[in-house]
Amino acid sequence: MRIAVTAESNDGLDSLVAQHFGHAAFFVLVDMDNGVMTATESLANPFAEAHEPGQIPDFIKAQNANVILSGGMGGRAIGFFEQAGIQAATGARGTVREALEHFLGGQLTAAAPCAESVEHGHKHSHD
Repeated sequence: MRIAVTAESNDGLDSLVAQHFGHAAFFVLVDMDNGVMTATESLANPFAEAHEPGQIPDFIKAQNANVILSGGMGGRAIGFFEQAGIQAATGARGTVREALEHFLGGQLTAAAPCAESVEHGHKHSHD
């Protein structure tokens, strides 16, 4: 399994989880095998400054990720991940390491559009 986590910095597992999916500076990719972390890699988000709907989900899919963890995400991005067969989970906080522990421990399992996305009625502000 390969898990992608939005990150504020290039500090790998010690990076803080980015709360705004579409503007995450980095993605930390974590390879898991039977619950054991086998590799990590940090990639700069090539679309952090500007992106079209679907570009970031396509980028994550191209990295062969099965799961994406983030603090917040818009409904449209969640839909793109669902279409790509990638499980999205929102509500991640703290470090990337902590987010992974919460996901693997079953405390981080689902994605819901962030409050800002819902408030504005467009359900896609964070994609």
